[in-house]
Amino acid sequence: MNDIIEKKARLTMSLRAQAILSSPVLSAIETIPREIFIDSALKQHAYENASLPIACGQTISQPYIVAKMTETLEITSRHTVLEIGTGSGYQAAILSLLARRVYSLERHRPLFVEARNRLADLKLTNITLRLGDGFSGWPEAAPFDRIIFTCQVEHVPDAIIQQLKPDGILIAPIGSPGKEFLTKLTKKGDVIHSEKLISVRFVPMVPGIEHV
Repeated sequence: MNDIIEKKARLTMSLRAQAILSSPVLSAIETIPREIFIDSALKQHAYENASLPIACGQTISQPYIVAKMTETLEITSRHTVLEIGTGSGYQAAILSLLARRVYSLERHRPLFVEARNRLADLKLTNITLRLGDGFSGWPEAAPFDRIIFTCQVEHVPDAIIQQLKPDGILIAPIGSPGKEFLTKLTKKGDVIHSEKLISVRFVPMVPGIEHV
């Protein structure tokens, strides 16, 4: 236990050194046990600032990227958030400590089931998961104050833009594969303002649902 506490403290110091300054975001990173979201063989790497492989050819993002994306969303306890790409469930867990409610979509059934079980074990009751196609979003729960993509897209689908509230913020890795930038979109009326932040690498967004 003391070893995990020390590793969390070192990770927090590393994130601060990389200009992650939001106390609520850092607190969420410290609170959520990242080790339960990865394979047991990799648990010793849980608090390294690195991405790690998970099932279905996907990854759990490095803590810095999770923190950067979360901080950029400027979430408050009044906000409803849509996440495209549940993956391990780690990012949704972080968001749930900051937002009023989190809706998260995953296209891979095995990941969806595992994430649902992990989040239930953590008793994070303000997260709703769905097995679904991220390109369609979640129209019944829209509009959302904030939207986050945890997969690379060449452009954000119009259907998702329509689900973002006025003055809402969307963060996504946008660009061609291997050349994407973490990009912040802000909706002002019918106008979308775009700001490129940092170069990143994410798995690509794919349409449809995988049941196995």
